Amino acid sequence: MTDIALDMRHHKRSFAGYEPRHFLWSVSGDGKVGTITLNRPERKNPLTFDSYAELRDLFRGLCYASDIKAVVVTGAGGNYCSGGDVHEIIGPLTRMSMPELLDFTRMTGDLVKAMRACPQPVISAVDGICAGAGAMMALASDMRLGTAQAKTAFLFVRVGLAGADMGACSLLPRVIGQGRASELLYTGRSMSAEEGLQWGFFNALHPSEAVLAQAQALAAQLATGPTFAHGVTKKLLHQEWNMGLDEAIEAEAEAQALCMQTRDFRRAYEAFVAKTKPVFEGD
Repeated sequence: MTDIALDMRHHKRSFAGYEPRHFLWSVSGDGKVGTITLNRPERKNPLTFDSYAELRDLFRGLCYASDIKAVVVTGAGGNYCSGGDVHEIIGPLTRMSMPELLDFTRMTGDLVKAMRACPQPVISAVDGICAGAGAMMALASDMRLGTAQAKTAFLFVRVGLAGADMGACSLLPRVIGQGRASELLYTGRSMSAEEGLQWGFFNALHPSEAVLAQAQALAAQLATGPTFAHGVTKKLLHQEWNMGLDEAIEAEAEAQALCMQTRDFRRAYEAFVAKTKPVFEGD
């Protein structure tokens, strides 16, 4: 192993024992799937200044995870997340200076950027209320599983703010289309679960009692796949928004050539020849 490879390995760390202060974190039995549970059910799981920052730091750190291959985000008590806490965030914001406000809005955007930048696929299990910053966390995920009770609202306009928050004007039109995104961002109305499914916001709907298990099962399936290649897929899904077709095809040619050098590519070939199922290890 080269000195560079050794150095990179030493930057990796396990997240099995991670202990957050402002939400729950659990890891699957095989250590590959981490589940974030927003855990203030009595208030429908709102975010605070501290939970925003801790979530941002976790997703940033997951770039260096040696064990976690996929992440699930959910909320406790039948709701996903009601957004920023009215008393702990909205109230204090009305008393802040412009530089302080900009520090806050940049921090919230940094959470979305960290979710998009971590190599692990992120799957949100959405039940009940999914509003404001909570809707943005779901939107920033790679996939979303919902329930019939899910009510998703980008309700910034309802508190006198622009719909342009945490990347909403960029992300939402790409997921559900410009006209539908415009309606939700201008009106702040709730998108029903059925609308979310028809419009492509949700990948599937499940009963409330099953949605988390379904999300974790999907995450486990991805975690047993070629996870280095999954990370490449996620990066290019994000980066190609800013590319023309020629540039995108060239980027994918280079990325695929890189993936062809992995052991997982060879494992898949050898398994095909042997007529067995490949066992991917993410390298």
